[in-house]
Amino acid sequence: MEQRIIKTTCPYCGVGCGINATIDNRDAHQITIKGDEQHPANLGRLCSKGSALADTVSLQGRLLHPEINGQQTAWPEALDFVAEQFNDIIDKHGANAVAFYVSGQLLTEDYYVANKLMKGFIGSSNIDTNSRLCMSSAVMGYKRAFGADAVPGNYEDLELAELLVITGSNMAWCHPVLFQRVRKAKEQNPALKIVVIDPRVTDSCDVADLHLALKPGADVALFNGLLNFLSEQNRLDQHYIEQYCSGFAETVASAQSESTELNQIAQRCGLNENDLTLFYQWFAENDKTVTLYSQGVNQSTSGSDKCNAIINCHLATGRVGKPGASPFSLTGQPNAMGGREVGGMASTLAAHMDFNKPEDHQRIARFWKTENLASQPGLNAVDLFSAVDKGDIKAIWIMATNPVVSLPNADYFKQALERCPLVVVSDCIADTDTVQLANVKLPAVGWSEKNGTVTNSERRISRQRPLFPASGEAKPDWWIVCEIAKRMGFEQAFNFSSAADIFREHAALSAFENDLEHGLRDFNLTGLAELSDAEYDQLAPTQWPVLAEPTPTSSRLFADHRFFTPDRKARFIPVQWRPPANSTNNAYPLILNTGRIRDQWHTMTRTALSPRLNMHLPEPFIEIHPQDAESYAIIDESLAEVESAWGSFLGRVKITDKQQPGSLFIPMHWTAQLSSRGRVGALVNPVTDPYSGQPESKHTPVRIQTFQAAHYLFIISRKPMTLPDFDYQAVIKADQCFIYQLAIRAPQDNILQWGQQLLQSTDEQQRIEYNDPAKGVYRMATLDGNRLNNCILIADHWRLPDVNWLQTLFSQPEIEPQQRISLLSAKPPIGQGDVGRIVCSCYTVGETTIKNAIAKQKLTSVAEISQCLSAGSGCGSCIPELNEILNATCLSK
Repeated sequence: MEQRIIKTTCPYCGVGCGINATIDNRDAHQITIKGDEQHPANLGRLCSKGSALADTVSLQGRLLHPEINGQQTAWPEALDFVAEQFNDIIDKHGANAVAFYVSGQLLTEDYYVANKLMKGFIGSSNIDTNSRLCMSSAVMGYKRAFGADAVPGNYEDLELAELLVITGSNMAWCHPVLFQRVRKAKEQNPALKIVVIDPRVTDSCDVADLHLALKPGADVALFNGLLNFLSEQNRLDQHYIEQYCSGFAETVASAQSESTELNQIAQRCGLNENDLTLFYQWFAENDKTVTLYSQGVNQSTSGSDKCNAIINCHLATGRVGKPGASPFSLTGQPNAMGGREVGGMASTLAAHMDFNKPEDHQRIARFWKTENLASQPGLNAVDLFSAVDKGDIKAIWIMATNPVVSLPNADYFKQALERCPLVVVSDCIADTDTVQLANVKLPAVGWSEKNGTVTNSERRISRQRPLFPASGEAKPDWWIVCEIAKRMGFEQAFNFSSAADIFREHAALSAFENDLEHGLRDFNLTGLAELSDAEYDQLAPTQWPVLAEPTPTSSRLFADHRFFTPDRKARFIPVQWRPPANSTNNAYPLILNTGRIRDQWHTMTRTALSPRLNMHLPEPFIEIHPQDAESYAIIDESLAEVESAWGSFLGRVKITDKQQPGSLFIPMHWTAQLSSRGRVGALVNPVTDPYSGQPESKHTPVRIQTFQAAHYLFIISRKPMTLPDFDYQAVIKADQCFIYQLAIRAPQDNILQWGQQLLQSTDEQQRIEYNDPAKGVYRMATLDGNRLNNCILIADHWRLPDVNWLQTLFSQPEIEPQQRISLLSAKPPIGQGDVGRIVCSCYTVGETTIKNAIAKQKLTSVAEISQCLSAGSGCGSCIPELNEILNATCLSK
């Protein structure tokens, strides 16, 4: 029987890659994942995360039944309870006493009904989304400049450009498939110039002709300087400015009031003047310029101004909505764009309509047939959770996100949720930091069971199609919202029978009074408003706007030079550089920058299920420059504590000159489920951009100090373990085992007995032991015949052996006699290699293997490494690291 391929969409970043999924065993949830070569977003490519999706669709850790106060219950009881509690609180305290916090992980159909319920019928705008943490400054930048939240360009522009400016984005790790398109474009057109603007040396620099290691927070000064340069060098598009824009004179005067001297701009930006001048000259000389920007620009108290400083330069040169020329914001989540379309943020109405336009408010009220539509913006994410803490919000419904990890000042907001009278969480995962605080847990379907649509960074709507029926009692998020809405008294407005029903209404709202008579709006799905169920099911990836009759300009916006402002002209926005809200000081002398890593996603609830994604960077870590490490007596691979005025963090040290002196980098992913003190959100200052409400996640003053423990140890176990509290604990799932890295300050009197207790070892078990109390060393392994069960290594220093070779023994049915002898040394027998730290996740190729192959076979290129070891031939995400290893190995000869 021929296996059927199901076309669906990747649930990770905003690239929106198409996937061909083949069901190998429906009952066992076994699938094969491949990229969809026909999908225009990825053309068949997948990154390491997308390639590993088959590892994440099991029922491990799933929330499968409704619960109230820790007790399993039936759906009718759970739905009745939530509806009654919401209605009671609204009756007593008003509509603003309840709130929703939603997510870019929701499908557009889920998002639509959640926003409709809160704003349209409960009558409050207290619905915000985790997109507030990543994209709201980009939204504000577009709306101020173009009159609408409209991304002008598309992915094809990357191949058509003469100059690519990548600023505030480590595309190589955060949008890897799009980065591979950039790499390919560079290979096919060596004349293409690429500038990477980032305080850190990231993997994205691998393709850069010029890297500008910008001083943190100096983006506005950099792009204001560029605007001045373009003006002084007469490289402006005067016709475009005069005919299609307004506000130029005020904007350039504002930029000139800072400084027009290149040496002063370079000094403020922390750059070499020659490098700065070269960037400015390249921008001036290349008409086809795309500026790609993301969280490094957005996550700032001046994020909106940074976005407009970039857009100002594109408007000044007429480079908007043209082939190969646009300011291009890269969204972080698979459906952050869909959430923006339906009005999922507290500051917007549905279908790209706005509170500050009375006609928009009246239009939506007529369409939804409601008299209770919220009339003003609600609280953004940080203010919303602050209102929970103050007791103003007494009930909150959190959908498909983990704010106890991802919010700034996360410990404070965790305490706020602990005090909140009613916390409802709908999620597919049973045990997250946020789900643990829920009074009511509602099981939602996971990615492989979802049915609906998502919109990617280039405005392309793609279908997510279910691979399996819903597991347990899990339900679609839209169904859960609609059932509660009906029980709250709004049955007629939420009488949807399918995701297709909701999509049709969503599209119809976008088309409603969207014409010359009433005023044109950017978001328009007129051509999709009457899809049949079969047409919806077969919907191919489609960019909006989708008009009744397709037009040749729909793949790019503003090619006709008409914008969505009252006079149809684009707006220059005067902006001035201002420092981050919180500066370093004697108590907190270092700058903390946060971000993503290559193989993990958000709070790891999905990616941590995949052993191959866990091995590249297996612990929470701190990157620090060698100068700072020396100043603060920090040693590479040791443990260190980082503290801010808001919280603390404990992680593994990585000393690297890729980091700027005076700055630290810590990834955002680790949770209390996977680490003891690895939640970086606890450190981050909760200050926000005054226009977008987006938190400043890239600049928090911190300090660092070494962490000294009495005992350092690791445990590798075939099964997950329940361990006592450790000062440092990090756990990952590896192939056929779990790896625990641990440290504790309290001295143990008898480490032999302590080690045996930790492994719950009994006299009946077969044990191999080594004990040296004088040196504080204990090592033990337990076996069942020749099958390894677990092992533990304890020392009084942090220089423990690598776990790389040991953990591979757990995937063997039996260990060999030589391996048994070498167990307690944690080093492979002679003739058996240790692969080293995993570099290529697709093919599980380690650093030691790569170095040995380069040396022994005299490999001189990444292509030769790929041919020899397959590394780099899969998703391509490891190519920058392969280049780095290749260069370092060749230099060391």
